[in-house]
Amino acid sequence: MFDLRYHVASLAAVFLALIIGIVVGVGISSGGFVKKGERKLLTDQIADLRNRLSAANARGQGLNEAQKAGQTFVQDTYPALMAGRLRGTRIALVFVGSIDGGTRSLIERTLSDAGASALIRIRALKVPIELGHLDAVLAARPGLAQLAIATGAGAIGRELGQEFVRGGQTPLWSALSSQLVAERLGGQQEPADAVVVVRSAKPQQGDTARFLAGLYSGLASQRVPAVGAETSTALPSAVDAFAHAKLSSVDDLETASGRLALAALLAGASPGHYGLKDTAKNGLLPPIAPVLAKAGG
Repeated sequence: MFDLRYHVASLAAVFLALIIGIVVGVGISSGGFVKKGERKLLTDQIADLRNRLSAANARGQGLNEAQKAGQTFVQDTYPALMAGRLRGTRIALVFVGSIDGGTRSLIERTLSDAGASALIRIRALKVPIELGHLDAVLAARPGLAQLAIATGAGAIGRELGQEFVRGGQTPLWSALSSQLVAERLGGQQEPADAVVVVRSAKPQQGDTARFLAGLYSGLASQRVPAVGAETSTALPSAVDAFAHAKLSSVDDLETASGRLALAALLAGASPGHYGLKDTAKNGLLPPIAPVLAKAGG
C-alpha cells in the first residue's frame, strides 16, 4: 500500500521552487544586468525544475493508481479477512468525553463484521475532572483512602483503567461513578478480552491530563489488546497521547482498512499505530494472520 502524503509535500516544494525560479529568472533576464553565462545557468536551472515537476507529477499519478488498487483489494477481501476474526472475544469501550454516535457505530460495525458479540460495556467519562472531589470521595472510604492521599490523579486513572479491563469487583469505579461517568451501558462483572478507547473531548490539561495518562496506561497494562481509535477527520488527533501510554491506535475507522486494522489489533495482531495520518508510523495495516477455524465436536 502506498501513501501519498510525502509525495504531495515533495511535489509542493518542487512546484514552489519552480515558481520562484521562473519569477527570478524572468526578472533578471528582462533587466539585462547579468552575464550571458549566468543567464544560461538560470535558464538551465528553470528547465531542470520543470523536468522535476513533470517527473513528480508522473510519479504521483502512478502512486495514486497503486493506492486505489490497494484500497480496492482491501474492499474486495474485507469480508473474507474479517469473517470470524473476533468470534467469542469480549470487548469493552470507553469514551473520554460524551459518546460519539458515529464512532461508536463504526466500532460496532467492526465487531459485527468480525463475528464478535455486542460490546460488554461502554463508559463515557466526564472531563475535566475535579481531583479534590475525587479525593474527598476516596478519603471517606477506608479501603480507598490511601489511594487519594498518597498517589494523585495519575494513579487513580491507572487503577480505574485496570479495573475496567479486569471486571469483577471494581471498588474504585463504584466509588467514583457519580463523579466520573456521564453514560453507562452494560455491567462491570465480565472481564474484557480487549478494549477500545476513544477521545471525543478536546485535549485536557493539568490534573485531568495526568488522570487520562494514567487511565490509558492502566488499560494498556492488562496484557489484553488495548487500542485507541478515531476517524481520519478527528482533530486534534489523540494518537500521540495513546502512543505515549503504549496503546496501539487506528486513525481511519471510516475506511474498510481502518476497521480491518482495528479487528486485527483486537484479535492480537502486532501492536502499533496504523492508518492514514502522519502518526501512523507502522503503515496502513498490521500483518493479517489467517483466521483459524476452531475444532468442532
